[in-house]
Amino acid sequence: MCRTGQAPEPGEEQDVDAKDVVFASLLEDSAKELYEQAPCGYLSTLMDGTIAKINTTLLEWLGLERAQVVGLMRFADLLSVGGKLYHETHFAPLLQMKGEVSGIAMDIKAAAGRMPVLVTSKVKTSEDGEPLLIRTTVFDARDRRAYESELLRGRQAAEEARRQAEADRERLQEALAVLQQSLLPAKLPTVPGLEAASHYHTASPDLLGGDFYDLFPLVAGRWAFFLGDVCGKGPQAAAVTSLARYTLRATALHDADPVSVLTTLNTVLHQRYTSGDPRYCTAIFGVLDLTGDHVGVHLASGGHPSALIQRADGSADYLPTTGGMLIGVLPQVEVVAARARLLPGDTLLLYTDGVTEARTGADRELYGEDALRAFTADQPPAGPQALVTALTRLLAAFGDGLDDDTALLALGVPAALPSTTSEDLT
Repeated sequence: MCRTGQAPEPGEEQDVDAKDVVFASLLEDSAKELYEQAPCGYLSTLMDGTIAKINTTLLEWLGLERAQVVGLMRFADLLSVGGKLYHETHFAPLLQMKGEVSGIAMDIKAAAGRMPVLVTSKVKTSEDGEPLLIRTTVFDARDRRAYESELLRGRQAAEEARRQAEADRERLQEALAVLQQSLLPAKLPTVPGLEAASHYHTASPDLLGGDFYDLFPLVAGRWAFFLGDVCGKGPQAAAVTSLARYTLRATALHDADPVSVLTTLNTVLHQRYTSGDPRYCTAIFGVLDLTGDHVGVHLASGGHPSALIQRADGSADYLPTTGGMLIGVLPQVEVVAARARLLPGDTLLLYTDGVTEARTGADRELYGEDALRAFTADQPPAGPQALVTALTRLLAAFGDGLDDDTALLALGVPAALPSTTSEDLT
């Protein structure tokens, strides 16, 4: 047997005899000391709430002497005004019905002011079920209240940050919308003997797109147009868009040949972005000749989807320009030129690949060029504005299947040109 206070010898069984138990109990606090100095408050009350017993811990919180409390005060008298009201209207009735209420948050009138606590009460009954007294435990909830207050402040701060972020996002979207519009003509010019319509569909209001288009005069009876798509989004794409638009317009005023214009644009982009961060685009540039009995179209394409012509008889087909290279990738570029005639009722449609690369159906298949041609052929040949309006509805119908910006530019000859009379000349 191991002697008290000594380690057991190897192999010796360690037993605890009655003397060891008595010795250990002498080292422990008495039950009364445990009750009085417990880390929580204890009190017992009669059924009417009069305090019959209370421990020292709770008295110290209250800053009261035992003689001031026992037999003279009720438990509700220890509570704050709000706590007393809650006790009388909710806590006490619930305790009477259920016999026990646990973990209710209230405030007591502590010596240092209102003190948050958690209150648990239980009715003690006799053997025959008659209620005798109420035992109540009061836990210090100051740390919990501080945590809850900090959590509330954190939530309020997070909510304020969310509102501020939403406001900042709205302002950013407004600024981006203004900047996006600055990269496009505010309004297409009026061209005698020609109708024109355009539309820009923004896939994301949070990002600047790189699609662009324009229509502007050259010399009498001749107009230039272009439509392109810069690789990427954001400020970098916007910078390339601005440079491309300026270059195309400035170059066309000196030499409007479509192949020469796109070649110059390729040189400018390649030299500007030849190192570090390469940038490129696809583009169609063309010239309209309105001096004859029809509108002549001469255009060139650098890596851009072919233009589509809707004829007055309701047919629709592409003006092939496949094989052109992306603009700005290599020092030398190959572009593909094409010519066409627009008669009364015909419409030339230029677009960016957002529409043909839209995802449709359950399988999320590409919409494609064949579907676009079929859609155009299904529309009545009512001119550029009618066609653009129909395509605008198509873009909206794609929903989240359309994840890229789309630009549309339609140019057409009115179906019935107004006749000139002698009265008009006088």
